[in-house]
Amino acid sequence: MKLFYSASSPYVRKVMICAILRGLDDRIERISTNPHVSPPELLAMNPLSKVPCLVPSDELPIFDSPVICEYLDSLGTASPLYPDPGPDRTGALVMQALADGIMDAAVARRLQQPWPQDEGRQAYDSRQKAAIERSLDWLEKHPPGGLRDIGAISVACALGYLDFRFGGEPWRDTRPKLAAWFAKVSSYPALIDTAPV
Repeated sequence: MKLFYSASSPYVRKVMICAILRGLDDRIERISTNPHVSPPELLAMNPLSKVPCLVPSDELPIFDSPVICEYLDSLGTASPLYPDPGPDRTGALVMQALADGIMDAAVARRLQQPWPQDEGRQAYDSRQKAAIERSLDWLEKHPPGGLRDIGAISVACALGYLDFRFGGEPWRDTRPKLAAWFAKVSSYPALIDTAPV
């Protein structure tokens, strides 16, 4: 399999953590890609010009991290990252959606940073930041358990991206339960091996 990736992308990190936990990372050839310049090789596989994009050897390309992660969960013999249908699965998918929303807002903020911060951009940034803060408050009340499913993996990637790109905006002080959970899972090899530099 080939993976179009950017090492700083939290969505790529989520895919790689899933691959590691499923014992599949050695089957993935990584192709370093800058999606912002829309390289032809990526466009041929993903017309959205986004990473991650996984290309199995004999199948159609797979894009968007939730779809790739679910595909990877169908391979290998490790414990599944997606629970069986029922309340546990729904909970994991909701937590994934919340974490992806944090990543979406944080990436949007990051992409706006180089531009002149006029009133419109400041309002947009404030809206994205508020969404992140509300989501973190929700996670403090409902922290994940361990790193056992796609929801917890996604939350770890979201928090890691906030530390990576917005380290000057501390989130831990008022969220001790979430901070303690993240400190614990950050020591797991899958998170250490995929940490952005």
